[in-house]
Amino acid sequence: MDKISPTTRNLPATMDIHQLTEEMHRFVRSKGWYEKGSPRPQTPRNLAISLSLEAAEILEHFQWRDQAKNQDELASELADVALYLLQLASVSEIDLEKAILDKLQVNATREWD
Repeated sequence: MDKISPTTRNLPATMDIHQLTEEMHRFVRSKGWYEKGSPRPQTPRNLAISLSLEAAEILEHFQWRDQAKNQDELASELADVALYLLQLASVSEIDLEKAILDKLQVNATREWD
């Protein structure tokens, strides 16, 4: 019997931030990227670089236009950014949900021009 990979599993329609993080870890483990000697070491530095590169790819969708030409491709790039963000927070032992809520609280007291 074939093993069901994270990419072929039936996933729920919605997940919370912790479930998404676990699903991301399941995928990365299935690729062996957490293993010692992996060609893609999942270090905070490497994940931060990957996050930045994926975020830059979002800009390509808006180069010379005000709206993205292809919403599905934009959605895919946004998902890449979210996955790297979840993973970076997790391997850095940061509770991203708490960090977001804390930041929203700080922002509520800020003034902008």
